[in-house]
Amino acid sequence: MIRLPEQLISNYNHFMVRSNIAVDQQVYFRKWLLYYCDFCHKYQKKYDSTESLDAFLEKLAQKQQSPAYRTQAAEAVALYLNMLQCRAMDTTNAAGTEISGVSDNTGVDTGKDWTWVYTGLEEQIKMRHYSPKTWRSYRGWARQLQAFVQSKDAAELKVEDVKKFLSYLAVKKQVSASSQNQAFNGLLFLYRHVLGQEFGAIEGVVRAKQRQNIPVVLSRKEVDLILYHLAPPYNLVVQLLYGCGLRLFECLKLRVQDFNFSTGLLTVHDGKGKKDRSVPMPVVLFEQMKEQVERVAELNQKDCAAGYAGVFTEGRLDKKYKNAAKELAWQWFFPARTLTFVPEDAEHRRYHLHESHVQKALRKASRQTVVGKRVTAHTFRHSFASHLLAANYNIRTIQQLLGHSNLQTTMIYTHTVPDTTNKQAMSPLDF
Repeated sequence: MIRLPEQLISNYNHFMVRSNIAVDQQVYFRKWLLYYCDFCHKYQKKYDSTESLDAFLEKLAQKQQSPAYRTQAAEAVALYLNMLQCRAMDTTNAAGTEISGVSDNTGVDTGKDWTWVYTGLEEQIKMRHYSPKTWRSYRGWARQLQAFVQSKDAAELKVEDVKKFLSYLAVKKQVSASSQNQAFNGLLFLYRHVLGQEFGAIEGVVRAKQRQNIPVVLSRKEVDLILYHLAPPYNLVVQLLYGCGLRLFECLKLRVQDFNFSTGLLTVHDGKGKKDRSVPMPVVLFEQMKEQVERVAELNQKDCAAGYAGVFTEGRLDKKYKNAAKELAWQWFFPARTLTFVPEDAEHRRYHLHESHVQKALRKASRQTVVGKRVTAHTFRHSFASHLLAANYNIRTIQQLLGHSNLQTTMIYTHTVPDTTNKQAMSPLDF
């Protein structure tokens, strides 16, 4: 592995702060930059080329890196390419001329500063109370567009630029239909609310082919087998994913006050689409969940005694209720093991358990079993819906429990359970 110049790291750190990259994400961005530069050095690729980025992402796909990691890597490297084009540092050092003695030509045209674009994008998203994940997603697509148009003046962007970019995603990068649609929605928001332009009719764009994938579903025995290989608190996380049909981010964002043991209901706040819903809590987990609350209360007492600022709260809640961040009701049900330093406030706060930690634990557990299926956090949500449907629960009841806006989305689970009616299709071999 090569070693990056200190000046390159320093300038990249400065550019991340200037581009409003979250503090907890910066360490991952630096890591992807190192991997990208090492890739370019190893395979003699240009450090400042979008073609090198494409080759790097293709290599990650060959290594079976998850789509989330590839998206994060693309955003990190796109930020690096934007930094080169904005001349945030000396061209020679930025392009990696002094990385392990490798020289490279970086004669790219000077790009324009897009800082005002990202500032406006963040303001518009916060104004509409969109989730941080939406902000990161839209910002990532804006960065990839900036790299694609080589940082031309954002005020001069036309709809044709987006058409070419979307076709490039489908033809050259071969992204999925959902990724292309996500890019379209993000750039539509950017044009409409930041640049003040209307798309109009989008024609002549090569679209990625949409296909309907039947979800992977585990049997109850397979679920128990994976749970057996999971250590706390990950086993309780997965039990809630399967027992309540939660999305991973919904589960990790749970706070102590969301659990109502007297009614046996779990309230999910700010789910997908900013919607709330209530789901029944598994009675078999009551004791485990109460023990988890006790552990959270003990950890909160230690944090308060050490003078920490409490947990992160949504919006301006800590401004309205100054002690909310330290109250037990607002503590994360699955708190992170380490604290996060907030530079602007010069204080330490506790975040919830990170998604990547759960995903890593799941991958390790699935490798230790003989399940033979691709197991992700979302697989347990699929299994929840399929098992309820197999138990003859009404499809609309399942829709409400999952928080789906459209019944058509829930209908996909009819493909995961056998038809038990008298008209069930049979194989001719069984006649």
